[in-house]
Amino acid sequence: MWRMSTTQAHSRSGEFQNVGENLYRYSSNGIYYGVFRDRGKLKWKSLRTDDKALAKRKLAEELKRASRVDPKASKMSLEALVQIYLETIQTFDRKTIQTRQSIAKKFKETWPFGLNMQASDVTQTHLETWLGRHRERLRKSSYNEYIRFLRQLFANAVKSRAIAESPAEELTELKRENPIRLTPTWEQFQAILQNIRGQTFADAEDSAELLEFMGLAGVGTAEAYNLLGEHIDFPSGEIRLYRSKTDQGYKVPIFPQVRPLLEKLRDADRLRTGERVFRIRDPKKALTNACLRLKYPHFSPRSLRRCFITRAIELGVDFKTISAWQGHSDGGVLIARTYSHLRDDHARNMATLMQPAKESPAPHP
Repeated sequence: MWRMSTTQAHSRSGEFQNVGENLYRYSSNGIYYGVFRDRGKLKWKSLRTDDKALAKRKLAEELKRASRVDPKASKMSLEALVQIYLETIQTFDRKTIQTRQSIAKKFKETWPFGLNMQASDVTQTHLETWLGRHRERLRKSSYNEYIRFLRQLFANAVKSRAIAESPAEELTELKRENPIRLTPTWEQFQAILQNIRGQTFADAEDSAELLEFMGLAGVGTAEAYNLLGEHIDFPSGEIRLYRSKTDQGYKVPIFPQVRPLLEKLRDADRLRTGERVFRIRDPKKALTNACLRLKYPHFSPRSLRRCFITRAIELGVDFKTISAWQGHSDGGVLIARTYSHLRDDHARNMATLMQPAKESPAPHP
C-alpha cells in the first residue's frame, strides 16, 4: 500500500488504498483514483467519484484513452504538427488553401510558447491564450476560422496518435451577426447580363454566358468552372455539378430557364467531352464593372445564387427541393434558416388569397 508523506498526511489526514488493478481509493473522502503509465510516466488520475462501479468504468475509459497514444508520436513538436497540417490541406480549393496557409503562418509567428513544445503538452488554456492575442483585431468570422484551424491541427495530432484527445475540441466559436446579403432582383440580373453583352472587351460574351448560367442554374463559380461538356445530359434533362472542396457530385435539372443557353452552346459545338463549357474562370471583374455602370450595389458572384434561390421561393418551390438543387444534404434546414424572411413574406402574400367566399344569391321561389 502506498502512503503519503507526513506533510500530505497532515493536510489531508488520509491515505490511498489499493482496491483493484490500477484503482485506488482515498480514505478521507472516498474518491477513487486511477493509477497507470501514460507515455512511460506514472500517472495518478482522479476519477471524481466515490462510486466504485462508476470509478471502474471511468478507469477503463482512461486506460483506453492512454492506449491510443504512441509513445514515439507523443514527442511530436508543434512545428512538425503544423507541417503535417500544411500537407493535408492541399486537396482543398485554392482560396481555402491560401486562407489556411495564412493562419498557419500567423500561428508560427505568434505562438508564445515555442514551436519546439510537444503537441502532447498543449492545453486548452495555451490555445485560448494564443487566440486572445488576436481576438481584438479579428472579425468574428475570421476568429472562427482560427478556431477551425486549431481543431484541424490537433485532429491531425489525434490521428497520428500523438495525443488521445484534442485540446481544441471545446473551443467555442463566436456567434456571428446576421450578415447583410445583397441580392439582385430578377430584373437587375437581366439588366446586368445585357450591360455586359453591350461592352466591347474581348471576353464580354464569355463573361455574360458564365454569369447567365450561374444565375439561371443557381450554382457557384467553382461548380460552373468545373462543368464539362459531358456533364450536361439533354436526354435525361440533368446537369451534373462538382464542388471543388469535396469533389462530390450532385445533379440539378436542366431548368426551362437555362435550357435555351445550353442549347445555344450545344449548337455552337461548345459541349465537348473533356472540355470546359465556359471559357473564363471567374466573372467577378465583369460583374463588378457592370454594377458600377448601372449604379447597382456591389453584387458578388455568390449574389447570383441567392437571386436564383429567392426566385425559386417566390415561385413556391419548397425548401427541401431547393436544398437538393444546391447539393445540400440537410433536407432544407440551411435554406430555411437563411431565407426564412422570404418564407414569411410569401406566406403573408398567400394569406391574402384566402378571401371570404361570396354568398350565392338566394334561389327564386
